[in-house]
Amino acid sequence: MSQKTWGGRFSGGTDSRVEAFTESISFDKRLYRHDIQGSQAHARMLAEVGMLTAQEAEQIVRALDDIGADIDAGKMEYKISLEDIHTHIERALIARLGDTGRKLHTGRSRNDQVVTDLKLWTRDAIDELDSLLADLQRSFVESAERERGLILPGYTHLQRAQPVLAAHYFLAYAEKFQRDRERLADCRKRVNVLPLGAAALAGTSLPIDRESVRAKLAFDSVARNSLDVSSDRDFALEFVFCLSLVAAHLSGWAEEWVIWSTTEFNFLDLPDAFCTGSSIMPHKKNPDVLELTRGKAGRVIGALQQLFLLVKGLPLAYNRDLQEDKTALFDAFDTVQGCLAVAAPLVSQTKLRREVIAARIEDGFLDATTLMEALIARGVPMRSAHEVVGNLVRECEQRKCRLADLPAELFPAPEVKAALGVANSLAAFRSYGSTAPAEVERQLGEWKERLK
Repeated sequence: MSQKTWGGRFSGGTDSRVEAFTESISFDKRLYRHDIQGSQAHARMLAEVGMLTAQEAEQIVRALDDIGADIDAGKMEYKISLEDIHTHIERALIARLGDTGRKLHTGRSRNDQVVTDLKLWTRDAIDELDSLLADLQRSFVESAERERGLILPGYTHLQRAQPVLAAHYFLAYAEKFQRDRERLADCRKRVNVLPLGAAALAGTSLPIDRESVRAKLAFDSVARNSLDVSSDRDFALEFVFCLSLVAAHLSGWAEEWVIWSTTEFNFLDLPDAFCTGSSIMPHKKNPDVLELTRGKAGRVIGALQQLFLLVKGLPLAYNRDLQEDKTALFDAFDTVQGCLAVAAPLVSQTKLRREVIAARIEDGFLDATTLMEALIARGVPMRSAHEVVGNLVRECEQRKCRLADLPAELFPAPEVKAALGVANSLAAFRSYGSTAPAEVERQLGEWKERLK
């Protein structure tokens, strides 16, 4: 028999250059466990409907376990002539079981087999990323608890804006990555729909039981339309979109900490174990992990564009173009997984330079907005109060002093001076979700409970 799964139709062999051009074993071999998992469920279903005997099904299941163990041990010899991991496993099965192995592919196509394997892989990838994101959240929450009493300058446009508690700052990142986890969980719902049984595109005339396979593989439901699902890669694009947002959030955090670690800011003491030095400048301590995290975001976002361009013009049902989905999908996952693996320990081991921050915390008119709101609370129209405080800030710039240093007679109501100073400004906050100390304590408690 031909080594090809489709060789009967052809009179001659495949050009070796075509084999090298069309192979996917170099990258889809990582799907072997999921291919075995899907094939074992398929074999057991075939026995249930009478297409295999119970003995044949168990022989196939045990042989697939042995093949998986051989792959784990590095004993599988990969050949480009066998194209992909699915063919490698099937040929290894036939080598062990002969005609019994040749029966496994009954009632399915490589089209629905491939997308099933890819969904099983993506489901596991989502679960792994969720765990890594939870670890990162815990690191931010631990930092929030450790630095809970520290006041930081909050920035807009990288200009000092208003004071915030350090705990509030760290919990902001816990929120970002919570949205990422929720997006992944929602994506998982669409991943977890069984394609197997769609066959090539139209289904099969054989009496398969798709519901049985669904239950065995723990899918939530069965795909309703064989023509659609045989070529559907929406789930892959959605997953990589979620990865792109994770990467963007990691990049924004990395950018901020690169800036905060400079001598000009000097807010952070990055751990030596997560930095590198210079080959020529002996004093350098470079935030390379943060810089690479920032840089790798472009790679993930690029993978999303690659997938969009891959599917944008494809007609219904399977086209060989879809073989190219895996390189983008795997690379995006590997990149985000790698970034998350170093992010959590980096956050846990980084300390804020409390003395440096405290020494300059009163700079930059962080209390100006609170002063404006104190005037508003006394009946001054908002726009009028805004102009009054703006004039006072200009006066401070001319005198090179802080708002609290201005004489009382310059204020419309002398008692509003009690709102000045960063500590007083911070204590004035009261809205839900704000940096008010009591509100931050409440949120910190909720996060600790949520991430237990």
